Amino acid sequence: MARVGLTTERLVRAGAELADEVGFEQVTVSELARRFDVKVASLYSHVKNSQDLKTRIALFALEELADRAADAIAGRAGKDALVAFADVYRDYGREHPGRAAAARMRLDPETAAASAGVRHSQMTRAILRGYDLTEPDATHAVRLLGSVFHGYSSLETAGGFSHSAPDSEETWTRILDALDALLRNWPT
Repeated sequence: MARVGLTTERLVRAGAELADEVGFEQVTVSELARRFDVKVASLYSHVKNSQDLKTRIALFALEELADRAADAIAGRAGKDALVAFADVYRDYGREHPGRAAAARMRLDPETAAASAGVRHSQMTRAILRGYDLTEPDATHAVRLLGSVFHGYSSLETAGGFSHSAPDSEETWTRILDALDALLRNWPT
């Protein structure tokens, strides 16, 4: 029987907060039970195990990030859309490092196909239409942008750029300028 007040949604949100505090890899059903001051068994009517909890956190993070990205790029095109989209990923990684890590979790193909990850790809492709890329170059560009956005955010969050000049903000701006130039002049 489910404990009064505990819902799957409430547990997933608390798991996402926990991921931001201690790191996504450290999230377990046991740690979440401690947060709610309940026995681990109380949570098993809501989540199957720690892997199920992590999958749900990943889906939550993908949805949250997709909503932010959609709002940011609405009405924008070209470089403006690219910068707005990129900034959402970077800001999300800084604000929610555990959730950002969760959004990169490998999902099984069926779960991935039903996730907001599809929206991320669609938005990226919509931005790339402004650069007139066709297949397979559009797919290569989607992968490039994802790698840059997630990679930069991960390194910056881990302190990888805090030890030297120039400031990481300046570097980020230059990277986005370079990406825009590359996309406008994609090699054939």
